[in-house]
Amino acid sequence: MWYLALKAALSGIIIAVVSEVAKRYPGFGALIASLPLVSVLGMMWLWHDRPDAGNMAAHAEGTFWFVLPSLPMFLLIPALLRHGVAFWTALVAGCLLTILLYSVMVWLGPRFGLKL
Repeated sequence: MWYLALKAALSGIIIAVVSEVAKRYPGFGALIASLPLVSVLGMMWLWHDRPDAGNMAAHAEGTFWFVLPSLPMFLLIPALLRHGVAFWTALVAGCLLTILLYSVMVWLGPRFGLKL
C-alpha cells in the first residue's frame, strides 16, 4: 500500500511542479512536461514489480509508438487557441484527435508488424 501511495504522490508532485514552473516560465514548463519523466518512472516501477527484460523492451517500444499519435495534439491546441477557440474546446478537440489517432495506431500498427 505504501508503494502505491509513493508512486501516486511522486506523480502528483511532478504535475504540480510542471504547472507551477509553467506559470512563470512557459517554455521551461514545456521542457519539463516534455521530458519522459512519467515513462521513466513507469519503467522503474514496472522493473521493480517485474524485472523481465523482454517485457520491459516491449513496454518501451510500445511507449514510443504511442507517443507519435499524441504529438499532433500539441500542434492543434495552440493553433485553435490562436484562432480564438476557447481553451476547453481546444483541449477537448486535441484529446479527441489523440483518441482518433490512437485508434488508427492500434488498428494500423499490427498490420505493419508492430506489437502494441
